[in-house]
Amino acid sequence: MDGATGMSKNYQKELDTILSRLAERKDLPSLLIHSCCAPCSSYVLEYLSGYFNIIVYYYNPNIAPESEYLKRFGEQARLIDILNNGNPDKIQSIESDLPLRKIKLISDDYDQNEFYKIAAGLESEPEGGLRCIECFKLRLDRSAGKAAELGCEFFTTTLTVSPHKNADMLNEIGMEAAKKHNVTFLPSDFKKKNGYKRSIELSGQYGLYRQDYCGCVFSMRK
Repeated sequence: MDGATGMSKNYQKELDTILSRLAERKDLPSLLIHSCCAPCSSYVLEYLSGYFNIIVYYYNPNIAPESEYLKRFGEQARLIDILNNGNPDKIQSIESDLPLRKIKLISDDYDQNEFYKIAAGLESEPEGGLRCIECFKLRLDRSAGKAAELGCEFFTTTLTVSPHKNADMLNEIGMEAAKKHNVTFLPSDFKKKNGYKRSIELSGQYGLYRQDYCGCVFSMRK
């Protein structure tokens, strides 16, 4: 959100400008993508793979129960395996003529206590409220730190694919985390350009499990 005008920034336009500039580079910059789930990442990976060497970082200690976490992580790994080993003539980046490059998947240890610490006192918050903001901060701060640790030039998150997530807020959180860890946040509003619709199409194409709640025990009860 632009504090001076109170109007939302066009993060899709900002992303388009950055990608146009990167397309002129001879080297491929590295990008760490925080992924919330396989369905949301499907479109983002299709969209960005022509421009970056990509590491998908699966850090979501908010997901409960553990069986659900393992199921979602398994789907993330399966999708990346499909993209890495599918027919390169058919799996293309929609934003460039280059085929998808090999994608690396990493994750952190699953520790729900990391989420419950930041959620303490916010248990009664509605979905999209303060608890969710703290959850986004936790995950994006860890992602920015991991990007810096691995020497990635950029990092971003798949969370803006969802029509239920506030892109302005997520971009502001991402930029703050990037500043803290001295990396560059790749702005986005991935739901634009029919991104959410495309993620549904790709989920069907690859038979991906689409969960019916965001992830934490509070959203599950809701």
